[in-house]
Amino acid sequence: MKNRLLKWGTFLAIAVIGVISLARVSMPPNKSDVKQVAPKKALVKKSQPTYRSYRDPATLRKPYDWRRSSEVRAYPKIKRIENDLTIRVSLKGNRVYILRNNERIYTMLASGGLFKKGKSLTPLGTFKIQGGRGDAFYNPNLNEGANNWTSWDEQNVYLFHSVPTKNNGKYNLTQARKLGKEPASHGCIRLSVADSLWLKDNIPTGTKVIIKNE
Repeated sequence: MKNRLLKWGTFLAIAVIGVISLARVSMPPNKSDVKQVAPKKALVKKSQPTYRSYRDPATLRKPYDWRRSSEVRAYPKIKRIENDLTIRVSLKGNRVYILRNNERIYTMLASGGLFKKGKSLTPLGTFKIQGGRGDAFYNPNLNEGANNWTSWDEQNVYLFHSVPTKNNGKYNLTQARKLGKEPASHGCIRLSVADSLWLKDNIPTGTKVIIKNE
């Protein structure tokens, strides 16, 4: 009889322990025992418009056309001697802005220098339009040329010019289609054919040129 009672007692003890263990497993964890993990911040990749100093005007030509003026309206009238002009370049935004008294008067599609290791091949800083201008050039080292060039560098190394031409003088269509969409040059600032011609013929020597990433 004692053995039977001992067996039943042992059985009941095991059952009670099992019920208690199951209850602990079912209970929600204490907040103090749970390690709080901060949610990871989503990486935000900036878009081209984010890098631009100004919103594109309603008059910007759509679709883009590397042969024609960037805007569908007439170019602004520029005096032969005008000291209140500034050319503002946004390398990551792929835009060139013509400013008068720090107010935008025209927007141009552009492609500046390619970015290598996070740095553009186009130098940043403040420059001036130089006296060097021309109808066309060809660089045999790059096997590339362009039309309607205007220098903003004393050595005539860095220029505003049209989308690039091949060694036969014809426009490089693959490169031309990048205008206004992505950096693509070896350091110069590419413009549409019409914009580069207008800039060469109208922007006075000495005009300030400000080049920034944004």
